[in-house]
Amino acid sequence: MIVRGITLDFFRNYLHFEAKFDPRVNIIVGENAQGKTNLLEAIGYLSSASSHRARYDRELIQLGVDRAFVQGVIDSRGREITLEAQLTRGARRQLLANGVRLRTLAELSGLLQTVRFCPEDLYLIREGAVVRRRFLDDCIGQLRPRYAQAMSEYRKLLESKTRILKDWEEKPSLLDTLDDFSLRMAQWGAILIHYRAHFIKRLRETAPAIHADCSGGRERLSLHYHTVSAVADPEAPPKELLPQLLAHQEAHRKAELDSRSCLSGPHKDDLVVEIDGQPAKTFASQGQTRTAALALKLAARDIFYQDVGEWPVLLLDDVLSELDARRQEFVLNRIVDGQVFITCCEEEKRELLRQGAVFHISGGALV
Repeated sequence: MIVRGITLDFFRNYLHFEAKFDPRVNIIVGENAQGKTNLLEAIGYLSSASSHRARYDRELIQLGVDRAFVQGVIDSRGREITLEAQLTRGARRQLLANGVRLRTLAELSGLLQTVRFCPEDLYLIREGAVVRRRFLDDCIGQLRPRYAQAMSEYRKLLESKTRILKDWEEKPSLLDTLDDFSLRMAQWGAILIHYRAHFIKRLRETAPAIHADCSGGRERLSLHYHTVSAVADPEAPPKELLPQLLAHQEAHRKAELDSRSCLSGPHKDDLVVEIDGQPAKTFASQGQTRTAALALKLAARDIFYQDVGEWPVLLLDDVLSELDARRQEFVLNRIVDGQVFITCCEEEKRELLRQGAVFHISGGALV
């Protein structure tokens, strides 16, 4: 997959921006806080309609204006597609492909696939479960339209059920709707668990070998999926998982009412990473956590290629400066295929530029 060019209006610090990109390597150079990360964020937004840095779309719109616009021309699976995201403060965003409005995230899934790697991802192993769930959601949502739909529906239901649990004592009538929300959460949650289990299985088949290469074979990486305790086999079809989720919900009903929070469901899932049989979150060194994070990101990239037959667009956001020379070389040697965007400072540029193009960014503009 290739991003041929992009147009931005009022996105983050970009008043207006247009650029055509190289199909191989694109090096984004500039001082800090000039817009390098914002440019990669815009490319990533076109693939998933979400940002790893913003909870709400309104945060992406430049201050003082009501609208922002992102348009990208991409080559995907043998065809040219123009993707657009129209963001409006106080209104629902609109996503379009070749001028046709996309009604759901599922329709966006697979049109443009990206794998992002930024300094925060180096702490993917040590952070809480929410960070690793976000990694899974981002990857699977781009590969599986049904997962993208399930994730969107589940989040809305979780938000509604959480409000009911918080307010039920003041408004007891809210409990009349609780079982309906619980049922629908279990239905969509079963789909999430099924797809997560199968994706983690593929990570287990791919990431350990990458980790061994990067660590020189000195360490062994293993991955485990922790989900709802009542689920016997997370890889089972969703229809088999549903009654197990419902049973777990019923067992935790009183605890949820007492705590006023939703305690049962895949929103509590985690991807557990171990190095040499020990939990990496607790026992791994800084170097080990970075190697494990690298292995997960590069494994996801390989899985995308296995599924689609095209490399996803790789977004390396200022990550090389955070790696030692050995890990830098390892990453650069593994990304010779596919399109890559790399942000860096001027000093790093000469080491990176073997082929491709350089874009100098200053104050949200191309100079």
